Amino acid sequence: MTANVVVLTGFGVNCDRETAAVFEMVGATAERVHVNHFVSGERALSEFHILAVPGGFSFGDHLGSGRLLGNRLRFGMREQVRTFVNSGGLVIGICNGFQVLVKMGLLPGDDDVSLEQQASLALNDSGHYENRWVTLEFNSESPCVWTNGLERIRVPVRHGEGKFVSSASLLDHWDNTGQIVVRYVDPDTTYPSSSDESLPYPISPNASMRNIAGVCDPTGRVFGLMPHPEANHSTWLGATWTRELTASEHGEGEGLAIFRNAVDYVEKNLK
Repeated sequence: MTANVVVLTGFGVNCDRETAAVFEMVGATAERVHVNHFVSGERALSEFHILAVPGGFSFGDHLGSGRLLGNRLRFGMREQVRTFVNSGGLVIGICNGFQVLVKMGLLPGDDDVSLEQQASLALNDSGHYENRWVTLEFNSESPCVWTNGLERIRVPVRHGEGKFVSSASLLDHWDNTGQIVVRYVDPDTTYPSSSDESLPYPISPNASMRNIAGVCDPTGRVFGLMPHPEANHSTWLGATWTRELTASEHGEGEGLAIFRNAVDYVEKNLK
């Protein structure tokens, strides 16, 4: 069975083409669909196995990054989204897509898919847009199907509002349930070394609480992160490949495994 992926487009989303491309690289069929087609009922999420909300600047970041597109999904597609997740569908939000999922309440989420917001993405402590490479470390005990088997990857961040914030009690809860999936980490340390202790800038590009770069829902099927794994789908896209590789060593980039994990999960578990 081939995994069917819908990549959401519209209103300033601008990473939809490369997001669709990486899913196709790992064997899925990907279609870019404007959010209005779902709101109007012309299309349905039930046609797909995976929903991807890509990066960009939806609605020009007015009222905060991801807020308006999040409201579009939360109120215009509410029952579609809840049914899709409860039926076993997979969801990923990348950068602005992560902001959307957090602000609509799908992430970190709850067992009832109540779509009640519990966290947010605030302005970077640096006070400006960050466009740089970071090192990510994954939680090996997380239920997240997207990150199964991953330890560390290097990918870029491209955001002005990437500081993950919530209450201490909720952060403790998500830590205990394994929903804190991925954190920024010092690349000069050995695996595993992620911790709650705040990392200095620019190792943590935004001063996220507990160095959080991404989280999942309780099922592990809904996942979001601020960095861009689709931007490192080939080795020649890496920031240091000219110092690390010869021409004959080029191949798959570090970010592609995230998308392959999702497609493999669909092929093994969904119909």
